[in-house]
Amino acid sequence: MSASIAAGETAYEVRAFNTATASENKIHDDAVARRFGFHGALVPGVEVYAYMAHVPVARWGRAWLEGGAAECRFLKPVYDGAVARVTASAEDGALALGVESAGECCATGHAFMPSDRRPAPAVDALPAGAPPAERPPASETSLAPGLALGIRPLTIDRAMLSTYLDEIRETDPIYRAEGLAHPGQILRLAN
Repeated sequence: MSASIAAGETAYEVRAFNTATASENKIHDDAVARRFGFHGALVPGVEVYAYMAHVPVARWGRAWLEGGAAECRFLKPVYDGAVARVTASAEDGALALGVESAGECCATGHAFMPSDRRPAPAVDALPAGAPPAERPPASETSLAPGLALGIRPLTIDRAMLSTYLDEIRETDPIYRAEGLAHPGQILRLAN
């Protein structure tokens, strides 16, 4: 962080890294992305969100990780190796966020601490979902509201966490010091 958020606007810069070169979503492949008119492979939106998440964590710390919220809109691609500059300014108790890269506004958003913080549901109270043997195509039926989706159990151990933090170039020590999963990593797993 280059300045205190409480004092006004601040910025966080990170060299973007395409973590999804082997993804089945080929827009993260240079050749495919160029065929569609992009300059190269797109850095996944979940990683752009991870860059954005750095700022509210710097402002509110663990409290934001435990009960904060963010709304983000992705407008233009961020490319591998380009600098992504995340800006934040205090706005009515929230943070107005922006991501600029190569002179383009790539994402906007707001991070805040909800006034109606509800406790997280008990894990045992959540409906159980079993992962299918083969992933069905996305449809209104396979993703119907209220349908319990399942994944194979996964433990984010310190090695997996460290690899992820290195990939997104995260510098905030809270994750390594406290062994906390990064919100971008959770979002990536939901992909």
